[in-house]
Amino acid sequence: MRLSELDYDLPAELIAQEPIPNRADARLLALDPRTGAIVHSRFYKLARHLREGDLLVLNDTRVFPARLHARKESGGAVELLMVRAAEAPAGAWLALAKSHRAPREGARLLLSNGRILRVAGNLRNGRLLVVAEDGAPMQQVLDEAGEPALPHYIRRPPGPADLTEYQTVYADQVGAVAAPTAGLHFTRELLDELAAAGIRNTRLTLHIGPGTFAPIRSREIEGHTMEAEWFTIPAGAAAAIESARRLGGRIIAVGTSSVRALESWAITGDREGFTGLFIYPGFRFKLVDGMITNFHMPRSTVLALVMALAGRDHLLAAYRDAIRHRYRFLSYGDAMLIAAGVADARQAP
Repeated sequence: MRLSELDYDLPAELIAQEPIPNRADARLLALDPRTGAIVHSRFYKLARHLREGDLLVLNDTRVFPARLHARKESGGAVELLMVRAAEAPAGAWLALAKSHRAPREGARLLLSNGRILRVAGNLRNGRLLVVAEDGAPMQQVLDEAGEPALPHYIRRPPGPADLTEYQTVYADQVGAVAAPTAGLHFTRELLDELAAAGIRNTRLTLHIGPGTFAPIRSREIEGHTMEAEWFTIPAGAAAAIESARRLGGRIIAVGTSSVRALESWAITGDREGFTGLFIYPGFRFKLVDGMITNFHMPRSTVLALVMALAGRDHLLAAYRDAIRHRYRFLSYGDAMLIAAGVADARQAP
C-alpha cells in the first residue's frame, strides 16, 4: 500500500487547540464499516449507538509530564522528551533530545530548578540515556520540572489545565508520554450511564510512546517498523472479554492503543510484554469488533489502523463528511465510533 493512499486534505483551522468545557459534549460520527452509513451525534449519546452486552475496553495508562527544558553548561538549549526507564545503567531513562548539537556522553544538563542531569549514553537518532546527577529518581525530577508533552500540532505552550484535561478520567497506571485520546471524551457519569444500559467496561494498559506518532517514511507503508510499547492485559480484563464474546457481546476498543494490545494478545497469546504490531489495511482482526477513536493525521500509523477496520473508501468518505460538518480533529478533537450497525437510522439523535 502506497503512503499516498493514507493522505487527505486537513484544514489547519479544524485542528483542535483546546479541550472543550465538557468532555462528553464532543461530537460523535458513527460509521458502519459494512455499508459506509454515517450518523452525526454527540458523545454523551453513545449508549444509543451501542447495545446491551457490548464491552468497552479502555486503556488506563496515565500520562506523566514527559517534557523537560534544560541548558548545556555551554549555554545551548536542550529539549528532552523522557520516554521510559532504561534497563541500564541504574536510574537512567531513555530520552529524545532536540538541540542544535546533540549533547555528548558525560555532558551535564541544567534544569531551571537547580537539578542537574547527566548524559550517561548517546544512542542513535538523537536518543540519550539520562540520569539525575544527585541520584534522584527520574519520576521525581519530572514531577518537579516536567510539563505535558502536548502534540506538535497544538500550537501553544501547555497550561495548568492540560495536566488534567490531557488525561482520561480513569487514568491509573503511570507510563505514557501521550494520552489515549479516544478516552478523553468519557466522564465518570457517562461510564455509569453506559453500565446501567448493560454496556460494561474493562481496562488494559498500553503505555503510549513516541513510536505511535513517528512518521511513516517509506513509500510503501509495509516497510514501516513501529517502535515497541509495553502493554498488559490483566486477568480480570481477559475474563471480561472472554465472557462478553461467549454471550454474544461485541468488543469495542477505545482507542488505537487498546486495539493494538488486544490484537497482539490474540496473535501471540501473551497478555504482557512489548508490542510493535503495526496494523494497516489488509489486517485480519481476531478480537476487536469495533472501536472508538478520534480523527487522525494524514499519513500516520494510527490512520492506517483505523482504515484497516473501517475500510479505506468508507473512512475517507467519513473524513470528508466530518470536514464538511466542521468537526474538530486530532487529540483535543471530536470522536468516531466504528462498528456494524452503529449508524442505523433508528439510532439517529
